Amino acid sequence: MLTYVLFFSSFCFLSIPGQDLKIKPKSQTITLPPCQACKNLVGSFTRGMERTSRGKFEGGNTDWEETRLGSYATSEVRFVEIQEKLCKDVIQGEDQCHLLADENEDHLEEWWKNQRDEPDLHKFFCIERLKACCPVNHYGPECKPCLGGVNNPCFGNGDCKGNGTRKGNGKCICHKGYTGELCNQCAVNYFPSYQDERLVLCTPCHKSCSGGCSKAGPEGCESCTEGWIRNEGRCYDIDECLNAIDKCDKNSTFCVNTEGNYTCAACDKVCKGCDGDGPDMCKECAEGFEKKGDICIETRARNKNFYANLTRYLTYFGLCVATCIILQKNTLVAGVLGICVAAYISASEYIISTHSGGELIPQF
Repeated sequence: MLTYVLFFSSFCFLSIPGQDLKIKPKSQTITLPPCQACKNLVGSFTRGMERTSRGKFEGGNTDWEETRLGSYATSEVRFVEIQEKLCKDVIQGEDQCHLLADENEDHLEEWWKNQRDEPDLHKFFCIERLKACCPVNHYGPECKPCLGGVNNPCFGNGDCKGNGTRKGNGKCICHKGYTGELCNQCAVNYFPSYQDERLVLCTPCHKSCSGGCSKAGPEGCESCTEGWIRNEGRCYDIDECLNAIDKCDKNSTFCVNTEGNYTCAACDKVCKGCDGDGPDMCKECAEGFEKKGDICIETRARNKNFYANLTRYLTYFGLCVATCIILQKNTLVAGVLGICVAAYISASEYIISTHSGGELIPQF
């Protein structure tokens, strides 16, 4: 019974009008690692300094106020103005930032009063006071130097694990193409294009190489990868199409050679088997198409062309017959009409021959 009463009371409380329960976004409540959280706070404080960099006392008599109260740039007033908006501009971990600022307000105020002695807030606050971070290229609880030294960790070819934090083990996480404890060696299928005591530059081997190489190009390969063949000290592409070792469907596709491989491209729709792209590369014509010279054309289009030509010639014939009939009744009118008919036929045939390649004769 007691449980029911408590549940009902809680339900009524949540249902009271005006009691809106605002759910915070996840980015605001997320908990960041100690060093990142400290950097978050320092970043917000620094942006606050930039925002108030042109500020001044608001009393109206700036000279008198700075004489009596000191410079605005290092004043308590400016410090308070920065704190008022502190952490409100961070993207993640706003709640954690506010908590960190409240717990360490004394440290922030100490730095504010003595910033001339140590202008780097990150160093003073995160490294020396909170001991949440380490200097760059240092790691771990004791801030030891990363492998390879603080000036050239991991030979510049990797990332120090835990760099700048009190975490990690300082081991190098090598970039692509590099290997070794200090990332000063080239990985498989990479070769050193430049190397001295402090720098190693590794370059990818040619795509034809397998198992490493000694220099750039297919002539530097130790051995050749699939799709390539070694001859006279270098790797050459195998032309699968020319050697007829491809697996393309001969009825609908044709082979296209590429470096180290090949692709099967679709034949033109008019073809039944082909040696290349286009209607002029067909071995045979597909159903509904027939050869005309070296090109496969649609049978229906061929028949359509025949009937179009036949209709055109019948039209010409009809015009000539009409002219002859009129000639028997009125010579003058028939002469003018005859000239118009002749001009019409000539113009029509010229236009058709220009746009159809001169194919004027019906295809019987």
